[in-house]
Amino acid sequence: MDKSIVLGGEAGQGLVTVEKILIKIIGQAGFHVFSTKEAMSLVRGGYNTTSLRISSQPVSAYVERIDLFVPLADGETKHLKARLSKETKILARPQGDYANTTAIGAICGALKIDQKQAQQVLADYFRKKGDKVVQDNLAALGQGYSSAKESFDLTPDKTLKGRLLINGAEAVDRGAIAGGCNFISSNPMSPSTGVLVYLAGWTKEVLAEQAEDEISAINMGLGAWYAGARALVSTSGGGFALMQEGMSLAGMTETPIVVHLAQRPGPATGLPTRTEQGDLDLALYSGHGEFPRIILAPGDLAEAFSLTAKAFDLADKHQSPVIILTDQYLMDSYYDIDQQDLKNEPIKHHFVKTEKDYQRYVITESGLSLRGIPGSGEGLVHSDSDEHTEEGYITEDLELRVKMVDKRLRKAKGILADAIEPTFIGQQNFETLVISWGFNQRDS
Repeated sequence: MDKSIVLGGEAGQGLVTVEKILIKIIGQAGFHVFSTKEAMSLVRGGYNTTSLRISSQPVSAYVERIDLFVPLADGETKHLKARLSKETKILARPQGDYANTTAIGAICGALKIDQKQAQQVLADYFRKKGDKVVQDNLAALGQGYSSAKESFDLTPDKTLKGRLLINGAEAVDRGAIAGGCNFISSNPMSPSTGVLVYLAGWTKEVLAEQAEDEISAINMGLGAWYAGARALVSTSGGGFALMQEGMSLAGMTETPIVVHLAQRPGPATGLPTRTEQGDLDLALYSGHGEFPRIILAPGDLAEAFSLTAKAFDLADKHQSPVIILTDQYLMDSYYDIDQQDLKNEPIKHHFVKTEKDYQRYVITESGLSLRGIPGSGEGLVHSDSDEHTEEGYITEDLELRVKMVDKRLRKAKGILADAIEPTFIGQQNFETLVISWGFNQRDS
């Protein structure tokens, strides 16, 4: 029911372009596709691979098996040894300036995809580079079709039309748009960079700022929320480590913030282009001092969309930081999902116009005080990073300090009332129960 194809090549050779073109052609031909990559942390050189799983049914994970290996460059492939078998077919390495496109043609030929359909996708992709580039690529595509010796018998899915083929970064961004995000401030850091790049393209909805560092990024985000915007900050573990004082500032000032934390292996720079889920404790105990944090960990691309959208309402409603935990595997993996409605529900803002005697930090039973926006209403909005009175002025009253700590912690009760139930997969009469979080739930 499915075929596994792995392409290997050097960084800088265009493997990402090959992946984008192939998954579009394959999707338009009516096949479900899952694509993920593993890359060395090099601008050029090394040996990277992209794995494509093509199926007649929905797929959301790769398989160890390799049915066809396509080498686009010479390189060290011993890490693939366990995945190769006697049944694995190896495509002769394409030659020439357009070797990558020749490989695309050979793969499409093996899948029996209509050549005209592939030509259209290819022409659209390279059109901006001029007629000659388009024609040269079409010629190379034809050579690939002619050289295809393998033949995979897969049946297209006639119900596939209309499904959305995206990766994790796009899912997070689309969820952010659905959640009312209108500002993003981030310092590029793999594997979170795609979120900044993709969201910056939504110029009508989102103001994007590439900050000079992560400290600036989170403080810009806090300033945006303070002014009434809905801001997203996107980073990885090392960048999030720099944001800890900003997280505490959010806790003390009770300012909402949504932070997307795309995990990668640490400590320090670690393995910047690989995947790991090692930052749960970092997120859970982020910032110094006691205050509630909300953590959401999507298990698939659909949840990456829905939970990101929900994050903005939770942050706004509970005046607390929300951390969305993803990882490199989720960020860089493509597969098709049902269409997601970007405007499913109207955005509900949880701030008010201030009255003349407005007090930002009134002690309440729920722990929540009415949040005002500067310039909206008659009352002044005082906010301070020091412990403060109900009006928002600095205080060292120790009795009031205890009351304010308790006030902030009482918000946890309301947060728990909005907690999302875990997903149960499998038979109810189990003998062994495995509990996981994040992208580990995908197994199909």
